[in-house]
Amino acid sequence: MASPRWRGAAALTAGALPALAFPEPSLWWFAYVALVPWMLLVRSAPTGRRAAIEGWLGGIGFVIAVHHWLVPSLHVFLVVLAALLGLMWAPWGWLVRSLLGGAPSAARTAAALAVVPSGWLMIELVRSWEGLGGPWGLLGASQWEVSPALRLASMGGVWLVSLLVLAVNTAVTVLVAIPPARTAAVGGILVCALTMTAVWIWAPQPQQSGRTRIAIVQPGVVDGMGSVDRRFDRSEELTRELAGQDLDLVVWGESSVGEDLRERPDLAARLAVLSRAVGAEVLVNVDARREDASGRAGIFKSSVLVGPQGPTGDRYDKMRLIPFGEYIPARALLGWATSVGKAAGEDRLRGSRPVVMVLPGDGQGGLRLGTLVCFESAFPDMSRHLVRDGAQLLIAQSSTSSFQGSWAPEQHASLAALRAAESGRPMVHATLTGVSAVYGPGGDRVGSPLGTDSSTAAVYDIPLARGTTLYVRFGDWPLYGAFAVLAAFCAAEGARSLRKPAPGPGAAAVHTAHESSARPAR
Repeated sequence: MASPRWRGAAALTAGALPALAFPEPSLWWFAYVALVPWMLLVRSAPTGRRAAIEGWLGGIGFVIAVHHWLVPSLHVFLVVLAALLGLMWAPWGWLVRSLLGGAPSAARTAAALAVVPSGWLMIELVRSWEGLGGPWGLLGASQWEVSPALRLASMGGVWLVSLLVLAVNTAVTVLVAIPPARTAAVGGILVCALTMTAVWIWAPQPQQSGRTRIAIVQPGVVDGMGSVDRRFDRSEELTRELAGQDLDLVVWGESSVGEDLRERPDLAARLAVLSRAVGAEVLVNVDARREDASGRAGIFKSSVLVGPQGPTGDRYDKMRLIPFGEYIPARALLGWATSVGKAAGEDRLRGSRPVVMVLPGDGQGGLRLGTLVCFESAFPDMSRHLVRDGAQLLIAQSSTSSFQGSWAPEQHASLAALRAAESGRPMVHATLTGVSAVYGPGGDRVGSPLGTDSSTAAVYDIPLARGTTLYVRFGDWPLYGAFAVLAAFCAAEGARSLRKPAPGPGAAAVHTAHESSARPAR
């Protein structure tokens, strides 16, 4: 048997493997077997306690691998965070061994095909809380370019895709390690394949209803003194080149304006001139200190719509902030993080509500925009809420200037495909720097993306859709289903332990004799 040290190293490595399924490697097919080495290791653990430890170590490897691009910002603090977040996988490690360890019965193996994925989904739910880093690296998100998986997301969101991917991993683990239960494993894989096929054929989809022409302005990386002003100048220059292209909207990226437009009427006037020149409103993002309607003063990140006469009054203040990047949780306790990385020196302030903006239109009303800022595009509930409020087009304004050479820009842009598929609405992912991309109502890519080395403006002819998806109607029902499966498993295990007879006197005597025979002679 391998030593605990080697088993621990193997768990760390195995936990990191799923990161290869995400962009930039984008080995989407690998997601369906990426967890098998980790699960094989955990099921062979000598004790439940050891299985929990190897679940924790694998969780550390997973968190570091999926978030490795944060190393330049957080340095060693990323390891501390991974060690804390990795604890969520300890119960999952115990669960895998409990169900698949040794020689489980066919019934127990069949139960594992539902219980093990449900346990992982609960981890994804908990770590999706903004304060724990948000839903980055959800296993289902690795399938962002797989059309059948996107159709599945329209029914149950990214959560349903995660469940299917986990079920296949569990079935493959059974095929490899538990020969007597291979029939149950093959049956599980067939159920997953048939489910995907049925959804692909019969899942209702929104119907196309017109088109809109949207331009993305991506100035690219601008460093050095006066970079905010030079970035504005470059965006202004690129926007002027869009004149005469019959646009409905021009979108700038996150933090594209560094001053409050109410305090800088000259900037507001320049934006109004641009709007008149291109014949469309300009959606900018203001990263500046101001006072809101309730009297709070501080730095807000805000999407602001500017028309021919200046700001229209439509404004959305970012609600979900990036931990350590835009605020430090429990700053009194964790404020030291600013000394070891690029953590926020001052907490940004949050908005209080989502906003659907309306472009000027004919008598029937103009295009309704649902705006998100940066990593808010990772949250399925935010885009779903905007669509339920009437949004016809989703827009995320982003910037990944700190992570240009990493996997982060591609990963971030890929999330827009999932949000589009879930909501049945097209989505524009517009970056100041990074990767800009547009996806249609089914999550299919529209046009060509703008890469991290681009400093340009591009126009996209985007299909709109009417109707809605099952996910928008019914929400996060896969999460409730997973919780019900785990509750039923816990109840069954509790009932089984109560039915288990206590050892009688004979059993105690045998045990004592065994111990006596094992005692060395004197």
